[in-house]
Amino acid sequence: MLLCIDVGNSQTVIGLFDRRITSIKPSNSSARDGLRKHWRISTVADRTADEYAVILNQLMALEGLRISADIDAVAISSVVPSVTTALKELDRVIFGGAALVLSPSFGVEIDDNYSNVKEIGPDRIANSIGVFDIYHSRAIVVDFGTATTYDIVSSQGRYMGGVILPGIELGLKALFTKAAALGTIELKVPPKVIGTSTTESIQSGATYGVAAQVDGMCQRLRSEIGDCIVVTTGGLSELISPLCQVDNYHEPFLTLHGLRVSYERHMGQGNSQ
Repeated sequence: MLLCIDVGNSQTVIGLFDRRITSIKPSNSSARDGLRKHWRISTVADRTADEYAVILNQLMALEGLRISADIDAVAISSVVPSVTTALKELDRVIFGGAALVLSPSFGVEIDDNYSNVKEIGPDRIANSIGVFDIYHSRAIVVDFGTATTYDIVSSQGRYMGGVILPGIELGLKALFTKAAALGTIELKVPPKVIGTSTTESIQSGATYGVAAQVDGMCQRLRSEIGDCIVVTTGGLSELISPLCQVDNYHEPFLTLHGLRVSYERHMGQGNSQ
């Protein structure tokens, strides 16, 4: 099986793919196809390779699996340099350094107008690869993570650029830090847009407000690139996607799928299960 690890600033998503499925056709498209199991853990910048080995072994054991026996390939996307280093060390010890560590040089063409391709986060590259593999269409990918990112993929699969905004939880944290009278709240959708308490008002801004941001931003992006599909992903996409007025496809495992596609294209199919 293929082990995919997507390291974000706040959370790390781990997925196990059955490598017997090697392509996804538009008629039955889903980033879930072939995904046998997934986990979400906190990202800890100073976690060591040994600690990751313990965590992964424990997660695998819950499924009756062993890393050494059942995992024959690894693909990594990481926006945290210290974690990237730890995972590379883990890969060196367990898999002999054969993992694919995603970068802008893998799998997607970058528009010539982009000023510095090295600045593009590997998660954004993975999303672009994943969305074009599934939908084969011009697309806006909205990823709700520590930052909320909008990434544009052309009808030929080229990465065009995008938009970066503070994420929902980051915005709430800033609000609570700067407004002494406000306390932390549960992040959920209130019954109405008009809040009838301070808590509901904040919840409305954090959910309906962000959904309205998505609607407005997608409208502006479409005015520049033309008609396209919108695909949502990321940890909070399940909360926000249904609130958006713009039609969107929800793919919570899009980044993992992009990692998987990148590995199969660049590292070969092998004979694994």
